[in-house]
Amino acid sequence: MKIQDVPHGLNVVIETKGSRVYIGRFDSTSGFTALLHDVDVHDVAPGADPEAYIRETALYGVDVKSRDLEVDVLDIKRIRLLRDVPKP
Repeated sequence: MKIQDVPHGLNVVIETKGSRVYIGRFDSTSGFTALLHDVDVHDVAPGADPEAYIRETALYGVDVKSRDLEVDVLDIKRIRLLRDVPKP
């Protein structure tokens, strides 16, 4: 899935080429940035797998750390809908 294909208002999981995971409600893209609302930002330790954290968030809900946040589209490695993430 590409960021441009995500419907407005759905919760997404964005894994970046760096070591960061964003989980929040997708709003729109503008140029090379994507706007998210009610976002949780998780820095993944080097060599660690973020999947357990993502699945826990899918089960219990998003721990909002930022109301509005822009993500660099070119830094996105993987994007998926939060509702499609298997719950533990």
